[in-house]
Amino acid sequence: MVLSLLQVFLLPIVSWVLWRILRPYVVPSPLDNIPGPPPTSLLYGNLVQFFDRHGWSFHDNIEDLYGSVVKIRGMFQRPILYIFDPKALHHIVLKDQNVYERPGVDHLLFGSGLLSVLGDTHRKQRKMLNPVFSINHMRSMTPIFYETGRRLRDAISAQSDTQGKEIDILNWMSRTALELIGQGGLGYSFDPLVTTAHNSYGDSLKALLPTLARCTAFRMFAHFGSKLGPPSLRRLLVRLIPNRDIQQLREIVDTMDYQSRNILNGKRSALRAGDEAVKQQVGEGKDIMSILLRANMATSENDKMSEDELLGQMSTLVFAATDTTSNALARTLNLLAEHQDVQDKVRAELLAASQGEDIPYDQLVDLPYLDAVCRETLRLHSPVSFTPREAQRDIVLPFSTPVRATDGTLLNEIVVPKDTLVIIGVRECNRSKALWGEDALEWKPERWLLPDGIPSSVKNAGIPGVYSNLMTFLGGGNSCIGFKFSQLEMKVILAVLLSSFKFTLSDKEICWNLADVAYPTVGPINRTPSMPLNVEPVEKAACV
Repeated sequence: MVLSLLQVFLLPIVSWVLWRILRPYVVPSPLDNIPGPPPTSLLYGNLVQFFDRHGWSFHDNIEDLYGSVVKIRGMFQRPILYIFDPKALHHIVLKDQNVYERPGVDHLLFGSGLLSVLGDTHRKQRKMLNPVFSINHMRSMTPIFYETGRRLRDAISAQSDTQGKEIDILNWMSRTALELIGQGGLGYSFDPLVTTAHNSYGDSLKALLPTLARCTAFRMFAHFGSKLGPPSLRRLLVRLIPNRDIQQLREIVDTMDYQSRNILNGKRSALRAGDEAVKQQVGEGKDIMSILLRANMATSENDKMSEDELLGQMSTLVFAATDTTSNALARTLNLLAEHQDVQDKVRAELLAASQGEDIPYDQLVDLPYLDAVCRETLRLHSPVSFTPREAQRDIVLPFSTPVRATDGTLLNEIVVPKDTLVIIGVRECNRSKALWGEDALEWKPERWLLPDGIPSSVKNAGIPGVYSNLMTFLGGGNSCIGFKFSQLEMKVILAVLLSSFKFTLSDKEICWNLADVAYPTVGPINRTPSMPLNVEPVEKAACV
């Protein structure tokens, strides 16, 4: 009897998996005629090359070899579209964004937050969250950011006094970004930025991406598994996987969920107790979650977020704002250390604007050279290199320029079959020579200060990005809702640090690794994220 029930339970799953494996071999696809690199594995296709942490050359060569619409092979030779053609991207992220939905894997990590939910639920959540990312709210966040920046400055100064001028800047940027989203997002302090501090929630967030990177094979299968039954079944299946990294990933998700519940309950209690109790909390009730909770309590029952949705927002906000911002800041300081002339110009601009005081929000965001440095870094070195979508039905996808098919014909569009995985080439669109010119791969902040601005080829391309004709923060209804928050974080921290310190390269080789969020290590073999730079006070540096 037990065996029969097991067979009834397993037969549909096994049949479904076998069909997904065999389908690319027996059913012709319109994508078969799209050019792309030959697969290197029958099982993994091109995915090992695509996700290789040293695989930058694979991505860099794609445009030169195959153009901006490319077919790669996934698990069991499944065809995947890798796209950075502007017109195609316009359809994927704007015109037909309801057809090209995010795969369901994020739900396994972040629950029912903005990164995971789809359709009407996503639109409802975004509508409620939009006001807390307004410019007016960013102005109110600026003093909190400056206060955290000053604590960071003092911590770096103290470390350099006791341990020498070489400092792991990535470590401090990670701690700072986590503290900024903690205070500004959750009204919660993760890190005092004074000594080596440990917080179970913060430690779990820091460990999430490195652990996820070690679960490459699991992630390849997770796309299929995300559609298997209810969450309780998927959770049971994950528990049965005899893999240390996967079980560590599960424990990280459990810790994030547990700590999020504690923080959420504390915020609810303070709101019930009244204004004085709220003012006693970190951020004095101005943080994103406090504002969201008030709005959720005041809205109609139909529009209210559920408990799971509120918890999902917390994990989503903190994850999305930590490694992306910290690694973008680390990359910016790395580039400024390589280009001392640019660092000197930015510092001069900041010192002239500050006159020893915090630069007000409106003046800070409009400083032209600082803004050019940030834009150029986020163009050339987007923290996120690519992001997936999945077609929910058969749909026609047009191209800006014709694609030379494998049979020699020119294609102006293609039918994308239902369930096709489409990967948006964020990095490749930002670096396309066809759009940005032959110097597209050079870091040149001055390109943003030209009298005519960026090239007409970029302006006329219709790139659907929400920020500066770039895909760094995506576009449409799934664009990064916190991009103004991230920009403010970067500019405040750079303003505080560059006004106080000079950054130069250490004698250690810094290697940037391809991942969900690109990260640096010392040398190509080391897997521990780290980025040492030499740091010395501006006054001392000026005397040398």
